[in-house]
Amino acid sequence: MEYNHAAEMNGVVSDYLNMCIESKHNDLCKEKDTKEAADSKKLSLIEKSYGTILSELGEDVDREGLRRTPLRAAKAMQFLTKGYKETTKDILNDAIFDENHDEMVIVKDIELYSLCEHHLVPFFGKAHIAYLPNKKVVGLSKLARIVEIYSRRLQVQERLTKQIASAISEALEPAGVAVVIEAVYFHTTSFIMLVCEVERNTGGVERSSDTEVMHETLMKK
Repeated sequence: MEYNHAAEMNGVVSDYLNMCIESKHNDLCKEKDTKEAADSKKLSLIEKSYGTILSELGEDVDREGLRRTPLRAAKAMQFLTKGYKETTKDILNDAIFDENHDEMVIVKDIELYSLCEHHLVPFFGKAHIAYLPNKKVVGLSKLARIVEIYSRRLQVQERLTKQIASAISEALEPAGVAVVIEAVYFHTTSFIMLVCEVERNTGGVERSSDTEVMHETLMKK
């Protein structure tokens, strides 16, 4: 009798768990469907806008070579600005480790590709990151992901440099962090190098410094 009762209870518990799992699955599916519908609508609107631009430029959007160009351009723009949908928290949660390491960590030549927000033309180059750990380190590949998150947005190089440095500083709370970006723009022949350093002083206040201060401070460390 007790055996039958236990078996019956197990069956009830199993049915309940299955129901919960199915309900959770359905909720996730609904959320995914809603997101996909919203993304599809946005894509359609961007595609229509590109069609309008081409028409206003005097092109025939129905000719063979341009028939699918608005859609391709819309998909390309979504890819080039996908950083708006990503956060550093999403990628760093499981990649920050407690480590008694006080030597400088340097990652060089991280490739970056972005769009200038003034003309919507590409700029590309390399980012170099250095930080002094304060009992926390992060997987090196995650630094490249941080660069990608902020570069895959409409940007100016000054803000991009600062955002990368600030994101690392907030996530790791290091003794110091420095970011150097070298980039080339398609609409200018100039070569630009920008440096951003964020260092926590004893009062916990962040400050930005130029290249000379960065070298001086990090060498002292």
